[in-house]
Amino acid sequence: MTRNRGITEPAAEAAIDTACRVLRLPAIRDQFADCADRAEREQLTYRGFLAELFMVECDERDRRRAERQLRAAAFPRPKWLKDFDYDANPHIEPAIINTLATCEWVGKGAPLCLIGDSGTGKSHLLIGLGSAAAMAGFKVRYVLASKLANELVEAADDRQLTKTINRYGRVDLLCIDELGYMELDRRGAELLFQVLTEREEKSSVAIASNETFSKAHMFAATCAR
Repeated sequence: MTRNRGITEPAAEAAIDTACRVLRLPAIRDQFADCADRAEREQLTYRGFLAELFMVECDERDRRRAERQLRAAAFPRPKWLKDFDYDANPHIEPAIINTLATCEWVGKGAPLCLIGDSGTGKSHLLIGLGSAAAMAGFKVRYVLASKLANELVEAADDRQLTKTINRYGRVDLLCIDELGYMELDRRGAELLFQVLTEREEKSSVAIASNETFSKAHMFAATCAR
């Protein structure tokens, strides 16, 4: 089959739009005209123009994936590390947080424990580090310790405990907030500990707690006080 080399500009744009819809390339479809104009101005080679188009699509897919990961994490509110007030929390070292923000510890399955009194920014850091992990492509889930304990008790009563534990076990990073703020009953605490045991040395857990380090030592291979 011989293709018509004399295709008009409107026909070419229509063909590109149709092809992008069929191939599911929405970013290229939306930005093709601008990319083509820029390529003409900058006198890009055909290979350079093609590379730019593909990078546009890859960048957009990365952005959408990060948005999905953030939604799936179920953070109660957006918190970013760049907005953390170190002046109000002088005992927290920016260098440590910046190192944690690389998410190398998540890739290794290491735990993190953020310990301090109320108002010291533990939840901000927990959500911020969890968000950084989600943006880096890790599967993250945020939950309050009391809520998780109650969910596990209800699952046990409904004979769904294994399923629930497995669901939390599938994420790369489990962020548990407010551990120690509310006293857990013995059964809830035991089930919560079971979740932590299932993840030990396999997947990361990040905990924010107002308990002393001695009481939280079982979680704290990595610790920012």
